[in-house]
Amino acid sequence: MDPLTEKQIRTSFVNSTKGEATRLRLPLDFAELPWPDLDFLGWVDPGAPLRAHLVVPRPDEGPLGISLRVPAVGRTSAMKSSLCQICLTSHASSGVTLFTAPLAGPRGRQGNTVGIYLCADLACPLYVRGKRQPKLRSGRQEESLTVEERVERMMANLEGFTAKVVGG
Repeated sequence: MDPLTEKQIRTSFVNSTKGEATRLRLPLDFAELPWPDLDFLGWVDPGAPLRAHLVVPRPDEGPLGISLRVPAVGRTSAMKSSLCQICLTSHASSGVTLFTAPLAGPRGRQGNTVGIYLCADLACPLYVRGKRQPKLRSGRQEESLTVEERVERMMANLEGFTAKVVGG
């Protein structure tokens, strides 16, 4: 992913008002982000921990930003594991969270949303590349796919989710 500017990020959101996009806080480590290892940018808003954001690059159309809601933290079991629907990384149950996104346009303003289970830290690209390891009691499952094939699968899964948000 090519590095994005603050302005590119703020103007990319399709399911937020301009005011909400202006008020969102960028990741605390924005200046040090590992852009070459990112296929999309995801973070929990440091100023509003029940909000998160995804910015997905699109070659011909520019970045697509999606605001997400994070549920209040509940109790989870250390014995259970959960699977991210984007990168298919298995985590201890606290490592995967149900995020909801208001739909873009009038349907979203009416309160319609779509949900997806994602890595709680939104670091899917780093898990796919092995740069970050999930916390699991039983260890990580090995795949026969190459890193490039896992990235391709992750981006196809993400495209399916963004299509639901944009198209309703």
